[in-house]
Amino acid sequence: MATTSAAIGRERAADASRLRLRRAWMSGEGARAYGLMAPVLLVVGALLCAPIAFTVAVSFWTQHNLDLERTWTLANYVQAWTSPVYQTLFLRSLWVSGLVTVLTVLIAYPIAYYVAFYVHARKLTWIILLTIPFWTSYLLRVFAWKVILGFNGAINSGLQSIGLISEPLSFLLYNPIAVVITLTHAWMPFAILPIYVSLEKIDRSLVEVATDLGDGPIARFLRVTLPLSMPGVTAAALMIFIPTVGDYITPQLVGGPDGLMIANAIGNLFGRSNNWPVGSALSLSSMAIVTAISLLYLWAARRAIGKVA
Repeated sequence: MATTSAAIGRERAADASRLRLRRAWMSGEGARAYGLMAPVLLVVGALLCAPIAFTVAVSFWTQHNLDLERTWTLANYVQAWTSPVYQTLFLRSLWVSGLVTVLTVLIAYPIAYYVAFYVHARKLTWIILLTIPFWTSYLLRVFAWKVILGFNGAINSGLQSIGLISEPLSFLLYNPIAVVITLTHAWMPFAILPIYVSLEKIDRSLVEVATDLGDGPIARFLRVTLPLSMPGVTAAALMIFIPTVGDYITPQLVGGPDGLMIANAIGNLFGRSNNWPVGSALSLSSMAIVTAISLLYLWAARRAIGKVA
């Protein structure tokens, strides 16, 4: 009995010793990992976290004429959330960005599907061709659409040359629809590539099994291909929705007064109006709204994928 107790004691002591060694090794590994990450963390803190922290602080300050005062107040957020102008710009930004996201994904999915399932050779060539819009400046692409949609642009000139219209159409430019068209074209590669990667990873044997079980092309797509490609669709939607809500250049150049979005108001507050507190409150409110919508979309997408799976 004593021998058994001694053996148990030695075993427990050995376990405790191994546990201490493991903890020491893990702490050393953790220290080395944090040491390797330190430069990146410093850069992120300096270029991202510090400006955001400063913006948060300024959003609670007060301003008299052009002088900032560090008197804390919630009036900036009240103005940002209750002003009819800002409410209109918020809603316009959300529906324009949402429409751009839906249209871009709907157009990008067939392109990505074709490349993933029907292109068997030179796929790299196709991928390079799909990324051609990245070869030119974003600003140049926006100006190109301004020329295409303009009063004397390619569309109006073409329609007049074939006799469909007698005078140029004035509704093609300087409205929210022009913003939607331009953003959809500009962000198309951001939707095609993640959807293509998701489609490329699908096991083709699953599609063959569905065919053997009697599914037609539509049923096979809805039951196998679409559910398995939803992670790519989700990533594409977020990659488009988040940045387009805060797009500044496109509404400025092709939107006109009726196509301006919330980023234009924020830029005006930080620039011409020189009202940093309200501009900070407006930008942080926009970030909060976009974050909430993105998290809600992720939650809904995961539930949908889980039910299908």
